[in-house]
Amino acid sequence: MATAKPEPIPPAVPPRRRLRLSLAVVGALLFLAAAWFWPTIHSYGLTGASYGARVACSCRYAGGRSLADCRKDFESGMGLVLLSEDEPAKSVTARFPLVAVQTASFREGQGCVLETWRD
Repeated sequence: MATAKPEPIPPAVPPRRRLRLSLAVVGALLFLAAAWFWPTIHSYGLTGASYGARVACSCRYAGGRSLADCRKDFESGMGLVLLSEDEPAKSVTARFPLVAVQTASFREGQGCVLETWRD
C-alpha cells in the first residue's frame, strides 16, 4: 500500500502584512467614498464658508464687534469654519479646511459683499 504524501500547509500570512493589506483596503474605500460624495461635500463647504465670511464681515465691520464675538452668530454645526480678517482691506476670510475658502469685503454704502466664488 502506498503512503499518501501529506499536503503542505500553506504559510500563514504574517500579521504585519495582513494589517497593511487591511489598511490599504480601508484607505481605498475611504478614497472612493470621498470621490463619490465630493460634489456634495464641496457644495456644503462652499456654502458654509460663504455664510461664515458674510456673517462675520457684517458683524465685524458693520456691527463693530470683535471677530471672536462674531462666532456667536454662527448656526450650530459651523464649528469647522475658520475665520481670519484683513483689517486694512476690511475683509473677512472663512475657510472650511481642505474644501473651500471664501472672502467677504466691507464696502461703504453696500455693506459686506462676497468675492466671486472660487471653485
